[in-house]
Amino acid sequence: MSAAWSHLLLFDGVCNLCDGAVQFVLKHDRRCLIHFASIQSVTGSRLYRQQGLDPDSPRTMLLITPQGVFRESDAALEIASLLGGVWGLAKLLKILPRGLRDQAYLFVARHRYRWFGKKDQCLLPRPEWKSRFLD
Repeated sequence: MSAAWSHLLLFDGVCNLCDGAVQFVLKHDRRCLIHFASIQSVTGSRLYRQQGLDPDSPRTMLLITPQGVFRESDAALEIASLLGGVWGLAKLLKILPRGLRDQAYLFVARHRYRWFGKKDQCLLPRPEWKSRFLD
């Protein structure tokens, strides 16, 4: 864990759905708690590999926190909880079995490029958000 961040979201930087999710978090994370690194970046790739995942074929986002590393549906629910307010209510979905939640997450992940498209490279963050991105 870095002193510069306590919560780091590793995301697929070429995925349009993932980019939209990052934009959503940036707009709703009023405490500016979550920082970001694309899985395609040097830091993101290294951290993704440390979790036994292949950065050349990303299949899940990762949320690295002081409480541990969250992936798949657990990552999405933990992010919602961190955003607080009405978004925190999404944590109620934890009553569903993780296997069921993760199947739904992975179904969307497998089809995300076909459904939402893909970029050739990661987009640059807006100047006011640049400090929240690593690499």
